[in-house]
Amino acid sequence: MSAKKSTIKPEYVGLTDAAAYSGYSVFTLREKVASGELPAYRISDKPGSRIKVKLSDIDALMKPVIPAEIAASRGGAA
Repeated sequence: MSAKKSTIKPEYVGLTDAAAYSGYSVFTLREKVASGELPAYRISDKPGSRIKVKLSDIDALMKPVIPAEIAASRGGAA
């Protein structure tokens, strides 16, 4: 019998997985955590324990792009 892959999407992920999910670098995510822009969580109070972030908080960092803004940024007419 073959092993089945889990289809459960985790709510919290480590920074490496968050970087792969979002396209941000791990360094950028750490900066966003340090600035308070991205909430982060630890399972343990132990120093050095892994930081986790919510995928929904990563999604909240994304901003919609308005077509007129794209044209203006490229020097085109809106």
